[in-house]
Amino acid sequence: MCLAIPGRIEEIDPADPDLRMARVRFGGIVKEVSLSLTPEAHVGDYVIVHVGFAISRLDEEEAQRVFEYARQIGELEQLRNATAAPDAVPPAP
Repeated sequence: MCLAIPGRIEEIDPADPDLRMARVRFGGIVKEVSLSLTPEAHVGDYVIVHVGFAISRLDEEEAQRVFEYARQIGELEQLRNATAAPDAVPPAP
């Protein structure tokens, strides 16, 4: 299963303002994410991320609620595993 996960923007790379890449924290995991679809997003904002793209902003309360749901269904563990071994093939369903 692949869901969109909330994360908090920690830093936006100023090198290419058109590309808008950011470091986004998902609990204890930090990943590079494109903000090209969310030009209104800033450092400190929470965004919903799907396949490496922030697709919308949301408030902190909603982010925490979605984060807890993701934790309950094991989606965060999948994200953690993908980060630890990005070239690993996931087990068959």
